[in-house]
Amino acid sequence: MRQFEPIVRNPHLLTILGNFWPRGYDFTPFPEERRLIRTDPDTRVLVLTQRPVVTAVGHVVLLHGLEGSGDSGYNRSMSWQTLNAGFITHRFHMRTCGGTEHLCKTLYHAGLTADLRAFLQQLKAEDDGLPVYLIGFSLGGNVSLKFAGEEGETDLIHGVCAISTPIDLAASARRIGQPDNALYETRFLNRMKQRLLATGRYTAKDLACCKSLWEIDDRVTAPSFGFGGAANYYGTQSAQNFLHAIRVPTVLLQAQDDTFIPFEIFRHPAIAANPNLTLFATEHGGHLGFISKHAPRFWVDHSALEFLQNNLPTPVTMARNSKCED
Repeated sequence: MRQFEPIVRNPHLLTILGNFWPRGYDFTPFPEERRLIRTDPDTRVLVLTQRPVVTAVGHVVLLHGLEGSGDSGYNRSMSWQTLNAGFITHRFHMRTCGGTEHLCKTLYHAGLTADLRAFLQQLKAEDDGLPVYLIGFSLGGNVSLKFAGEEGETDLIHGVCAISTPIDLAASARRIGQPDNALYETRFLNRMKQRLLATGRYTAKDLACCKSLWEIDDRVTAPSFGFGGAANYYGTQSAQNFLHAIRVPTVLLQAQDDTFIPFEIFRHPAIAANPNLTLFATEHGGHLGFISKHAPRFWVDHSALEFLQNNLPTPVTMARNSKCED
């Protein structure tokens, strides 16, 4: 992977630029198929599927971050790269996200892998013989890594790319609760409350006491799934508990100055001990803020695509696109 040269070095500016940088792609050649996948009797999740214009070389499943969706900027730019490289691309939504609050009776959480597993099993049943890869962003990275560890030896997936991933949920919750992250935490908290209200199962009075992400996880998320409180939820659902069991090629793309995630958590012994794991750490990048000084701007998209292409199970002629974004 090429080195990352940031457009600026301030991690907060990079985090903000990564979120708001324009992504004005013309997806007309890639019609979008909206699929509602039933993952259990009471739950359907939304998957947005697009197919390349060339013969497909594989599937990529994109998993968004906290309060994100298939339309998040990072999902759009990554989809552009994978589609033009010949991958069938699926933008997977966590339950209640993407306008699906009415399609399930529970929320999503950072370790919920059951819905992803159900979708991947459906892909396997379609049996087109193509390899399947996961690309997870932030919370979606935790889900992807945890799933890979739970599965171990598996034919459901062939590789994982996890980007800006809070593999230790408690450490990340504490970090985002620091004063320099107040703007982000408030934004996340407001969006979570809006989504919870949209389910019709909570009132503004129910949520008024939640002033931080830790508190909303302690009082809403954790009890909803039988974890008791936030400490047990974070302790049991963090991807770091499952890294040792991953048996597919996996890369973690992580900035050392991530504003939400303390870099010391990536000193976890499993990362060094498991030969299937590779940590690629950049000095700068903030949280999902890998905007390059020069075009192509989205360094992480090209790095993830390089990982996919290097881990295809058989040599193929990749469909390459000469366009670069600015």
